[in-house]
Amino acid sequence: MNDQCILVGIIATLVGFALFYFLGKRKTDNSVLLETQAEECVKTSLQGEFPPEKSENTDIIIVGAGVAGSALAYTLGKDGRRVLVVERDLTEPDRIVGELLQPGGYLKLIELGLEDCVEGIDAQRVYGYALFKDGKSAKLSYPLEKFHSDVTGRSFHNGRFIQRMREKAATISNVKLEQGTVTTLIEEEGTIRGVQYKTKSGQEMTARAPLTVVCDGCFSNLRRSLCNPKVDIPSCFVALLLKNCQLPYPNHGHVILANPSPILLYRISSTEIRCLVDIPGQKLPSISSGEMARYLKTMAAPQMPLELYTSFVAAIDEGNIRTMPNRSMPAAPKPTPGAILLGDAFNMRHPLTGGGMTVALSDIVVLRNLLRPLADLNDASALCKYLDSFYTLRKPVSSTINTLAGALYKVFSASPDQARNELRQACFDYLSLGGIFSTGPVALLSGLNPKPLTLVLHFFSVAVYGVGRLLLPLPSPGRAWLGARLISDASSIIFPIIKAEGVKQMFFSTAIPAYYRSSTLQR
Repeated sequence: MNDQCILVGIIATLVGFALFYFLGKRKTDNSVLLETQAEECVKTSLQGEFPPEKSENTDIIIVGAGVAGSALAYTLGKDGRRVLVVERDLTEPDRIVGELLQPGGYLKLIELGLEDCVEGIDAQRVYGYALFKDGKSAKLSYPLEKFHSDVTGRSFHNGRFIQRMREKAATISNVKLEQGTVTTLIEEEGTIRGVQYKTKSGQEMTARAPLTVVCDGCFSNLRRSLCNPKVDIPSCFVALLLKNCQLPYPNHGHVILANPSPILLYRISSTEIRCLVDIPGQKLPSISSGEMARYLKTMAAPQMPLELYTSFVAAIDEGNIRTMPNRSMPAAPKPTPGAILLGDAFNMRHPLTGGGMTVALSDIVVLRNLLRPLADLNDASALCKYLDSFYTLRKPVSSTINTLAGALYKVFSASPDQARNELRQACFDYLSLGGIFSTGPVALLSGLNPKPLTLVLHFFSVAVYGVGRLLLPLPSPGRAWLGARLISDASSIIFPIIKAEGVKQMFFSTAIPAYYRSSTLQR
């Protein structure tokens, strides 16, 4: 009991010191900052005559029909809103990410009435993860005991899932999907009034609505008008499809703590396994010259589980190697009347934990609930106040998943620093303990328990566990110094991510007036 008290005391001290440190450094008053941002105008505006305008009345324009755009269109259309969705390409996408939906995201699908979109696409159930390191493995199961048996993770071809979402949205009579490229947000007197876009046939068109939702993905060309994007690209994924082979742990995602950084594997159909090899930085070996194939065979292949080695090499020889940069971007909105960002256009995190769709679907639930009491969206000032509340209400879920993704990627990556490698080993051993030591972190990762404070406590429990391994049974000055560096490394990993997410919004959202503003406005 005394040991437990000491452990809790150490963790509480570390967390308390960090929070007060970052709160003390904030020199800008948040309420003043939000009021200033709300007064800013989108910089893009149209001059002269507008192109032809669509004649039908529209309540909401959605830019983009990916996971976020399609789900939002169906949700708002079902609530009686007249919705126009403008999507650059309505053919089935072919992407190598967005293929794993965590159980927390599936619960949001149920809440939105979209759970049938994972049916008929050969989606695979996912019950947890398996970790591999230095020949050892640990099975980590999702804590699903309190949920219906249908609640699990799902993995699938991203394009098939998106097409099902689009088809579902198109079943709502007041939702219209149109193929076109949005080129400009229409701004009048500081308020977004709609969009200008070019149709599939090349015709320039104008559409107006009280609310425009921009969710045109990670390559968004409209986000700079509505936020202050700070995009980081820590690594790239190299993707392969392994065929007709079995994973060591069926119906589980596999994470190999490889050198220099993790390798992911998960089944996306009954015959295909997606393999994502993470390569740090932005400079990749050349695919055309064969350098990439040599890298995969010499660096990644020897670290694969034996059951997958032959299929992995065969996938390399097949030559269908694809790459994608892994982007991270904290949400930094510029509250603008008449418009809002959503999905990857607004907020991104490292895809290691597969949390992107869970964040997007959670955001849609928050936005839907905020808009439901508003019968008339034409009051731009009142609407802007509701949307201001959205940025606060979304924080517990988004900040937990974002922080965990960024922190785990850094912890799971190899390093020349001995202290960092001790932290990596401590994380693997901590999760291998089972019980609360694995179910707690997995509940965070899966979106089933998105609590920022719980995340911080588990993260520093891993660090303290690592220090204990170094000091027991007989401490030495060298090991004590290594333990101190381990704590320092852990702090340097998680605190910058928390700072970017916003300490007050993340841990003290109930102290922000915007948290209660929506309920006040509804009365």
